[in-house]
Amino acid sequence: MIKVSESASKKIIDMMKEEGFDAATDYVRVGVKSGGCSGLSYELKFDKELGENDKVFEDSNVKIAVEKKSFLYLAGTILEFSGGLNGKGFVFNNPNAQRTCGCGESFSL
Repeated sequence: MIKVSESASKKIIDMMKEEGFDAATDYVRVGVKSGGCSGLSYELKFDKELGENDKVFEDSNVKIAVEKKSFLYLAGTILEFSGGLNGKGFVFNNPNAQRTCGCGESFSL
């Protein structure tokens, strides 16, 4: 399962509205792709449709879609949002990552 913190939920719902998505019916697609300074990087986007290989979770009023291959890397992850002067934006707290880069956008196993 993937969890969403309260601060991330508020930001996601606001951003979805701004971009023409509805948090009640649409999804936040979370994924992993090759690349980044640590080998794998996170993907985060909005989507209106599910694929046949998607796993779906709901937490903090946000529906999350994850393709099965990416889920292997993301199980147990908490999506958080860090704002403020030194905030990084969305942060993935991934218990599977053995090493992360300084920017927090990539990791390795």
